[in-house]
Amino acid sequence: MDPYMIQLHDHGNLPSVLDVHVNIPGRSSVPGKMKGRKARWSVRPSDMSNKTFNPIRAIVDSMKVKPNPNKTTIALSIGDPTVFGNLPTDPEVTQAIKDALDSGKYNGYAPSTGYLSSREEVASYYRCPEAPLEAKDVILTSGCSQAIELCLAVLANPGQNILVPRPGFSLYRTLAESMGIEVKLYNLLPEKFWEIDLKQLESLIDEKTACLVVNNPSNPCGSVFSRSHLQKILAVCPILADEIYGDMVFSDSKFEPLATLSSNVPILCCGGLASADIFGNEIRDGLVKLTLKSILHRTPQDPNADLCYGALAAIPGLRPIRPSGAMYLMVGIEMEHFPEFENDVEFTEQLFAEQSVHCLPATCFEYPNFFRVVITIPEVMMLEACSRIQEFCEQHYHCAEGSQEECDK
Repeated sequence: MDPYMIQLHDHGNLPSVLDVHVNIPGRSSVPGKMKGRKARWSVRPSDMSNKTFNPIRAIVDSMKVKPNPNKTTIALSIGDPTVFGNLPTDPEVTQAIKDALDSGKYNGYAPSTGYLSSREEVASYYRCPEAPLEAKDVILTSGCSQAIELCLAVLANPGQNILVPRPGFSLYRTLAESMGIEVKLYNLLPEKFWEIDLKQLESLIDEKTACLVVNNPSNPCGSVFSRSHLQKILAVCPILADEIYGDMVFSDSKFEPLATLSSNVPILCCGGLASADIFGNEIRDGLVKLTLKSILHRTPQDPNADLCYGALAAIPGLRPIRPSGAMYLMVGIEMEHFPEFENDVEFTEQLFAEQSVHCLPATCFEYPNFFRVVITIPEVMMLEACSRIQEFCEQHYHCAEGSQEECDK
């Protein structure tokens, strides 16, 4: 039997409409004068797709500059610790996966919430008196991004709002707005190592606020909140705690899982302790239906944080904020010293064009005139990248008006 044939046509004057022509060889179901002609539909994108916007993709994809062909590209923009091969997966993890495959016990469809034995292991690993987890509190999926999506879907309805950090992971906004959920941005303070501006946060809350998103340790800031600071936000509203980097904290800091700090505040956690008891059966059942995730994330600490911070702090015109965890470091640009650049996007574009060092402009995270550095690359590459950034800044640095005396020092 001949296959159905679908023809897709793109019309420049109707970019939002997809014309689909279907030929059904040998027959036509269209009566009368339409017999023998092609059936035609105009397929329009959904409201959700039209509302979906990813600021990182929008900014990065619009960057048309090419790297310097005489210098090897160093990507400080990719938040994937496996890219350069210097942080390999632990052999025990690899062997466990091989054993599972060889056993032949896991070739079929898994339960939608994850295997019970796996959920019991996760609950046992994270259980503590402050958060007495059971297997029913743990739901496994693939990827923390999906976990966040499902948390938002179960906590907020279209027309409600959520509170999201600025600077913050862009996915929160991308997912929420696609669901018809309003995003309100609360400020993190660089001069206080990215602590939350509590007064400004409280001013955003209204009767339509569904939840507060707390990312700790932070992407893109690399900050880790203290216990006392976290306790100040617990009474605000229900919390979605993105703690995927909870096990990536440097030796001079301590990660405090939010679920261990309160027994009466509703908290959903992604990537660590997950305490659904306070929500009651209705929310837990909703999560089970939506297949939410709580995963274990084990990655070695990275020694590059101090190295990178020290190198960048010595460069005139840059103001790095020392990180305490995760894989990231934020660097402020004193734009008055780089007058040829309008903003952080132009600064990082030219850095890439001249030095082949790629950093994400922090406009991607709703925080202009900063850029984000990923610190998990090999040490030799990090040193080379910092050296190139220094060369770039020295070439473009100008003394601000009235500060010549300081520049002459």
